[in-house]
Amino acid sequence: MAEILKKVDVVTVGAGWTGGIIAAELTKAGLNVLSLERGHMQSTENFNFIHDEWRYGINYGLMQDCSKDTVTFRNDLKELALPYRKMGSFLLGNNVGGAGVHWNGWTFRFMPYDFEIKSRSFKRYGNKLGDDYTLQDWGLTYKDMEPYYDKFEKTCGISGEPNPLAEKMGSFRSSPYPQKPLENTKILKRFESTAKEMNLHPFRLPAANSRSGYTNPDGQELAPCEYCAFCERYGCEYGAKASPITTVIPKAMSTGKYTIRTYSNATQILKKDGKVTGVKFVDTRTMKEYIQPADIVVLTSYVFNNAKLLMVSEIGSQYDPKTGKGTLGKNYCYQMNMGTTAFFEEQFNTFMGSGALGTTCDDFIGDNFDHSREKFLHGAMIYSVQSGNRPIQSAPVPQGTPSWGAEFKKALNYNFTRNIFIGGQGASLPHKNNYLSLDPTYKDAFGMPLLRLTYNFTDQDRALHKFITDKTAQIAKRMKGVKSIKKGSYLKNYSIVPYQTTHNTGGTTMGANPEMSVVNTYLQHWDADNLFVVGAGNFQHNSGYNPTDTVGALAYRCAEGILKYHKSGKILV
Repeated sequence: MAEILKKVDVVTVGAGWTGGIIAAELTKAGLNVLSLERGHMQSTENFNFIHDEWRYGINYGLMQDCSKDTVTFRNDLKELALPYRKMGSFLLGNNVGGAGVHWNGWTFRFMPYDFEIKSRSFKRYGNKLGDDYTLQDWGLTYKDMEPYYDKFEKTCGISGEPNPLAEKMGSFRSSPYPQKPLENTKILKRFESTAKEMNLHPFRLPAANSRSGYTNPDGQELAPCEYCAFCERYGCEYGAKASPITTVIPKAMSTGKYTIRTYSNATQILKKDGKVTGVKFVDTRTMKEYIQPADIVVLTSYVFNNAKLLMVSEIGSQYDPKTGKGTLGKNYCYQMNMGTTAFFEEQFNTFMGSGALGTTCDDFIGDNFDHSREKFLHGAMIYSVQSGNRPIQSAPVPQGTPSWGAEFKKALNYNFTRNIFIGGQGASLPHKNNYLSLDPTYKDAFGMPLLRLTYNFTDQDRALHKFITDKTAQIAKRMKGVKSIKKGSYLKNYSIVPYQTTHNTGGTTMGANPEMSVVNTYLQHWDADNLFVVGAGNFQHNSGYNPTDTVGALAYRCAEGILKYHKSGKILV
């Protein structure tokens, strides 16, 4: 029998960006918060020997153990889903801080078009994609979100500069970025000058890598970035990359009202008479069961786990792609990457960089260009980022180079410092056959069904991917001093094997009514008013931007909603 623990005001499942923000805001307001984290405690001091590419870059030392919990995958409803046994397409974080510890730091706001994508697209183009694409507005606007974006960016000390297309997009800012952009480099200047020659509008990528020493509004300090090239898949030993363990979690801890219980795997959200009462969890070291009672429960783990917990707890209506009914698991989206590598005779310092040291253009994202003649909506940002080529994972060689042997080695040695990548990151729009559900066969180490991912790229994705790939090739060909280019392949079917991006979204979507969403615009569950669910699962679709800025902003909005609910005990509107 499960041991019942002392009741708390709020329990969160997960202690990453969303859990940390919720904890910081609620404890500052006087509430007692406890987070259940299935991994171990970690802090900046854990990363003194982090520059081990084999351990962290290849063997995923900071990631979830797929032998204990994972997802199953299939491309379509006719296939048998099989377990994801080794990290590939996306990297699931683990331990205190979660994926926010090993992120690169790209910190984009979604644009006004994103939050009203259905109404704006239908108004301009009609139902261009057809009914198989389940576009949906988010229930709020960019204007509603702006104060929360501002707060998250100040918490992180974002380094950035104004977007020259911001006025066209309607993306106003209430205040400038907290810090100036990161250092400019020879690589980025080459991309910028070419983009301007082509009448594009480049600007510096907003980065959570701190340009200089910075103290955020909560009093937490960030150090200057050292441009060491070990951001993605790694923790920052300098404390220069904004993460939950350098910002919101230490702040919550300082209040004396926050506790993190590690090695605690949540297995069920408990409910009674239309309310949730707490969370059942297992201590992963002893396998003993516990119940943590709470007045309010907040799901703050990753996209997949938030959806899975709701499903196994039978809270909400499971989406059925055959009938179109239900919302839980609906509108799962991903992203697409594309690009072209340009090769030169001159050398660049490609071995140096940081996760978000880059320059980008917004000319072909959102509805910033006329889609009337295109077979897709939305678009992609086009960028060049100097994140630093690491020796094992980086092998830039020209077209036609053998994949092994003496010629390959010679080409790799020569071209390692003589290349620039022009990339694109494309938006992912929801399709009726892309969704999350429980697997009927496979279970995790605790006897719970695995989450099943049914996903494939769509005709919309393929058309967008080809359009942007061609744009990157055009830019690469125009760069001063270019010797040759290597254009990326066009999109086919989705494979879960090679790494692409950890930008998984949807499944616990937000909206203005329960018929079209799982939670309301304060991330309060429609079926249990003391249950909140926050994360990228709330997205109705995925933009061409990175999700973290929007996730952080939603977490601040959710925290505000929880405080309102705690005071009034009412459904929020």
